[in-house]
Parts: sequence; C-alpha cells; structure tokens
Amino acid sequence: MKKFINYINNNVLFKVAHLNSATIVTKIIAGILTSKAIAIFIGVEGMALIGNLRNFLSAVQSFAILGFYNGLVKYIAEFKNDVLQLSKTLSTAYYLGFFSTILMSFFCYYNADSINVFLFSSNYNYAYVIKVLALALPFYSLNLFCFSIMNGFSKYRMLLVINIIGQILGLSITLLLIYQNNIDGALVSAVITPSLILLMTLVAIFNQKSLVSSVKITNVSLDILKKFSPFAIMALVSAIALPLISIVIRNYIIDTVGIKQAGYWEAMNRISDYYLMFITSIMTLYILPRFNEINNKKEFRKEVFNFYKSVIPIFGAGLILIYILRQYVVTLVFSDAFQPVEDLFFWQLLGDFIKVLSVVIAYQFIAKKMFWHFIIIEIFLVVIMYFSSVYLIDAFGVRGAVMGHFVSYLMHYGIILLIFGSSLFGVLHEEEQ
Repeated sequence: MKKFINYINNNVLFKVAHLNSATIVTKIIAGILTSKAIAIFIGVEGMALIGNLRNFLSAVQSFAILGFYNGLVKYIAEFKNDVLQLSKTLSTAYYLGFFSTILMSFFCYYNADSINVFLFSSNYNYAYVIKVLALALPFYSLNLFCFSIMNGFSKYRMLLVINIIGQILGLSITLLLIYQNNIDGALVSAVITPSLILLMTLVAIFNQKSLVSSVKITNVSLDILKKFSPFAIMALVSAIALPLISIVIRNYIIDTVGIKQAGYWEAMNRISDYYLMFITSIMTLYILPRFNEINNKKEFRKEVFNFYKSVIPIFGAGLILIYILRQYVVTLVFSDAFQPVEDLFFWQLLGDFIKVLSVVIAYQFIAKKMFWHFIIIEIFLVVIMYFSSVYLIDAFGVRGAVMGHFVSYLMHYGIILLIFGSSLFGVLHEEEQ
C-alpha cells in the first residue's frame, strides 16, 4: 500500500489524477441524468434500442480510428523532441485514420437500411440516424486525433477543460432532444454528441501551428505503421468484438424474452459502466505505465498483489454497498418502472468483480506487447460470453445474460491465471528477481 501511495505522489500521471477524476465524475453525472431522461420520456423499450445504437457507435468509432489512439499517445510522447519522427507519426496516423473514417462513413451511409434492421429490427425505421452517424463520424475521428496529440504532449489541463465542457454541452443537447423528440432525439443525440467539441479542440490544436504544418502525406511512414500495428489490432479486437457481441446478445433477449427484458439488461449495463469508470481509470493511470516499467517477474508479482491488497478491498466493499442499496440506485438512475433491474445486480456485480481481478493481470499483455496471447484470449472471452449467455437466457430468462457475464469472466480469469501462474505463484529463479 505504501509503495502504491508513493507512486501516486511521485509519478507525473498521478499529478493529474485528480483532473481525471473530475472528468469521470462529470461523465457519471451526465450519464445518470441522460439515463433518467430516457427512463422518464422513453421507457424500458427505448432503453434497449438505444443500447444497441451505443454499442454499434462504439464499434464504428473504434474502427474509424483504427485503434490508433493509445499508440499515437505513446509515440507522440516518445518523439516530441524529434521533428522528423514526430511528423511521420502524426502524418501516418492522420492519413490512415482519415481514409478508414471516410470508408466507414460511406459504408454506414449506403448500408443504413441493413444496419437499421440489424440494430432495431424491421419493426423500426431509424435508418436516418445511421446516416447522421455517417456524417458525424469524420468530426469524431478528427477530434480524437487532436485529443491524442494533446495527451501525448501532456496537455492534461486543457484536456480536462475540453472534456468537462464537452460533457456539459453534450448533456444539454441530449436532454433537449429527448424532451422534444423522445426516442428519435435520444438516438440522434447519441451519434452527434461525441463530435460536438471538435471546434474547441481545433482551437487548442491550431495554437500549435508547427504541429499542423508537420502533417504531410509525404511523411506517411511504413515503419511508423508497423509500430502502431500491435496497439491498433489489440485495441480493435476488444473495442469492436465486445460491443458487437453485446448487440447480438441483446437481440437474442429481444427475440426470446422480449424487448422490455432487453431494456432491463441495458439499464444494468449502464449502472455497471458508471462504477467501473473509477476502477478502469486507476488501472489505466497506474497499472499500465507501471507494467511498462517492470522487466522482471518479482516486480510484476509485487505490483499485482499490491493492487489486490490496496484497491480490490475498497472496490469490493463498494460493490457490496451498491448491492445493498440497489433499490435506491435503480430509482435514482432510472424510475420505478425499472425495478425488475434489481434482480440482475448479484450476478452483474460478481462478474464485474472477477473482471477487474482478471483485467489487472491482463494489462501485462498490452504492456509487453504479447500480441497473440491478447487476441486469442479476447476471442475466447467473446465466444464464451455468447454461448454461455444464450444457454443461460434460455434457462433463466434475462437473468441468464448477467449470469453469462459472470461465467465468461470467471473462465477468462482462469485462463489468465494459467498463463501468468508461474509469474504470480511459482518459485522465482535468481535472474527473474
């Protein structure tokens, strides 16, 4: 615990941890208010439809930027004093991201009807929302490109300000559109709000004129692309596979037990997202950079168990408190019409607890670029999640979906422990210490 606190106090990332916390708190408040508006003005059925669109939007956005974000931040920070390498990094990410975004925009726009059937079924016609998404996607991608530049140059305070203003602006527009247009307003706001703060971000970036002028198509580099590739493919697999499998499971719930039940499951997922933001933030700020520094099994083991001893008990206690207060949580975030969600808390919270235990160790895949391990484990997780959820939904209704969540992450954790068992529990040789 002492080492964990000292690292927090000394590491540059943690000097801005309180700034990150302010952003997370703003996101959670905005999310809760949005969920409340959906519950009041749209209802349980609308929650299921919006859930499908949210997952699809997440997958499309990830594909549009080719999963470059984390790699771009890393290499900007590494090359910020090397003009030529920085120009190659920015140029490669910008132009490849530009072409992939345009490709995805065309795909969504001209296949809007088919995507509508996949997301909402032939009973609904929200193809125009998919077309709006296609038009907004380039603005989102450019915004994230600018964000990664500021992140790479450690412009944390500027990122904080833009993020918070963006959340407030997005919330205001979302609430207005939901109030005026109900489900249509909620769907449109979901696809346009991620792009709304582009203007502010561009103002911040154009103050760095040398960066803008260094983006040249002639500086697109194959070597830089090779550096990006592991980050990109790992990011794409998790960022696309998990949202898409969520859509498939939600559609299965709609087809077998009804759209209301799918709405309850989406409500549970939203609550899960809110409390997981805190723990995910800690892992991103502490675990990943720390694992990057570690080059022996002894230190890796020590960091994992330090995290387990210092953070996990607090996280577990928080989950127990949420479970005890679940009736009030549902009423606060949604409405009385969502009370059946209370039955889903036990397995969801248990699954999330196991998920965090597992993901903490799995960050080693990313830190050490264990490419094939990461890909195979993620595919295994998605396959198990699908089959366990379908089997358990057939047996237990919508509760089977959260039971499947628990089962899949329990098996994921088991595989992770098998892979890193010798590092965590084995006898260390002298060269490994």
